[in-house]
Amino acid sequence: MENIQEHLKDISEIRNLMEKNSKFLSLSGLSGISAGVCGLIGMAIAWYALDYDPAGRVVYGVPSMGMELFFVVLAVSVLAAALGSALFFSRRMAQRRKLPLWNATAKRMLVDLAVPLLAGGILCVIQLQQGYYDLLPGTTLVFYGLGLFTAHRHTITEVRWLAICEIGLGLLAATLPGFGLIFWGIGFGLLHIVYGTIMYLKYEK
Repeated sequence: MENIQEHLKDISEIRNLMEKNSKFLSLSGLSGISAGVCGLIGMAIAWYALDYDPAGRVVYGVPSMGMELFFVVLAVSVLAAALGSALFFSRRMAQRRKLPLWNATAKRMLVDLAVPLLAGGILCVIQLQQGYYDLLPGTTLVFYGLGLFTAHRHTITEVRWLAICEIGLGLLAATLPGFGLIFWGIGFGLLHIVYGTIMYLKYEK
C-alpha cells in the first residue's frame, strides 16, 4: 500500500514539473485587474473627447490631424500602462512561486500573441488612414481575442474564455459601430477586471 502511495506521489510530482515547464503560470489576477482599470480610464478619456448623437451613439466625423494623434497617443499610453502593470504583477507572482518569468514557454506564448496583435495593429492603421473610424473598436477587440486564443494553450485555461468573450464583443462592436467605444470599454475594461478577480480568488487568495 505504501509503495502505491509513493508511486502516486511521484507521478503527481512529475506531472507538476511537466506543467511548470509547459505552461506559463506566472499570470497574476492583479495584472488583469490593473489592465482593466487602465482600459476604463482610457475609455473615459476618449468618451469626453468624442461627439454623440441624441441616442448616445458616437458620431464619426472626419477628425483633425491633432485629434487623430491624440487618440493614437491615448491608445499607446493605455497599452503601455497595461503592459507595465502586467509585467510588475507577473514578476511578483513568479518570485512568489519561485518560477522563471522568462523561459521557452513564455517566449512561445508571446509569439503566438504577437502575430494576431501585429496583424490587427496594421489593419487598424489602414482603417485609420482610410477613415473607417467606426470599425476600429471591433477590430482591436477581435484581433486581441484571436491573440489570446492562440496563446491560451501555453497558460491557464481561463484565458480561452476571455478570448472568446473578446472576439464576441468585437463582432458586436462591428455590428453596432455607434456603440463601439462602449463595447471596447467592456472588453478591455470590465472583462479584464472580472477575469483578474476570478484568477486572484482562484489561484492567489
